Amino acid sequence: MKKRVVITGMGIYSCIGKNLDEVRESLYNGKSGIVFDPVRKEMGFRSALTAYLEKPDLKGVLSRNQRVYMPEQALYAYVATAEALKNAKIDQDYLDSHVVGLMYGNDSSADPVVKAVDTMRAKKDTTLVGSGAIFQSMNSTVTMNLSCIFKLRGINLTVSGACASGSHAIGLGALLISNGLQDMVVCGGAQEVNPFSIGSFDGISAFSVRESDPTRASRPFDRDRDGLVPGGGAATVIIEEYEHAVKRGAPILAEVLSYGFSSNGDHISTPNVAGPTASLEMAIRLAGINIDEIGYINAHATSTPVGDAQEAKAIYNVFGDRRIEVTSTKSQTGHEMWMAGASEVIYSMLMMKNDFIAANINFENPDEDSAKLLIPDKRIEKKFNTFLSNSFGFGGTNATLIVRNID
Repeated sequence: MKKRVVITGMGIYSCIGKNLDEVRESLYNGKSGIVFDPVRKEMGFRSALTAYLEKPDLKGVLSRNQRVYMPEQALYAYVATAEALKNAKIDQDYLDSHVVGLMYGNDSSADPVVKAVDTMRAKKDTTLVGSGAIFQSMNSTVTMNLSCIFKLRGINLTVSGACASGSHAIGLGALLISNGLQDMVVCGGAQEVNPFSIGSFDGISAFSVRESDPTRASRPFDRDRDGLVPGGGAATVIIEEYEHAVKRGAPILAEVLSYGFSSNGDHISTPNVAGPTASLEMAIRLAGINIDEIGYINAHATSTPVGDAQEAKAIYNVFGDRRIEVTSTKSQTGHEMWMAGASEVIYSMLMMKNDFIAANINFENPDEDSAKLLIPDKRIEKKFNTFLSNSFGFGGTNATLIVRNID
């Protein structure tokens, strides 16, 4: 990084907590947010497993005119961003008087599209779809809404990079700051959790069918894993240039050391080993640190048979026999998809700031690949100062972030 990029605020709305404090407690205690949804079974889903989230009630917080343009993931993103700005000691007066950018990961907005099409087919009148439908249905809905609500005047861009969207948003935001193009960027990722958004995933048998025991269904790296569990919500990270943060007296939490990326250039849905390995190697090279300084790896591992095995091989390719704890917080949250890269930075930050590593719950039996890694199935009390976080997505898009603590 040409200029130092630091994290000064965080906010989250997740199936394991509606704010940072709740999420920290859930991580510490190994609480799962996965449930059985009977509505999905009635709709013909092969798997009715999902992360559970309540939609935030923003009546009295935002005007009706503002809310009408917001699908569910934008509601989650608003709550996460409001917490992150408060956490970073940024008020609306500051936003009004400074140029602040916005880069957010989001790669679908299915529910508004389905509802609009249902209305058109039933009523034969497009005017009955409603004025908010177009803004709710676009992939850029989150950044459109957040930029207008918070009156942000810097870069305004949605990053659609499949399940690496949130990581790419943070990485690209860091590059803008590093090159002097922005002083501060609001970054994050958001994911809708309605059935329409993930029905096609169910159709290709991507999900676990361990319906009799929902909290044990998501089991990254375990030999008996049988598929992922869909999750969602939103996570926001405030990043800014170090001297800028010092000047305004910001709470400096950590430094984004590097952003590695690659493309598999291979199958559209089946990951390989070379692509993730390249992303890891790039991030470590650009961080300019000794590999032994990395004290924790937050794996992408989603609990799919092939994906987890390929990532385990990639991690071993890079780290070899070094005994660095590797876990996937998706064991508790399910796969938060477009949100995951951002939320997992926050999960890792909460662990780093509180000197523990959350258990990779449901990890009972390693397979040939995961047996080579140090994957704790119980919480570890450990002080560490640097972590690496992986995010990989359909189409072979890969992102790796390395973050270092600042006390």
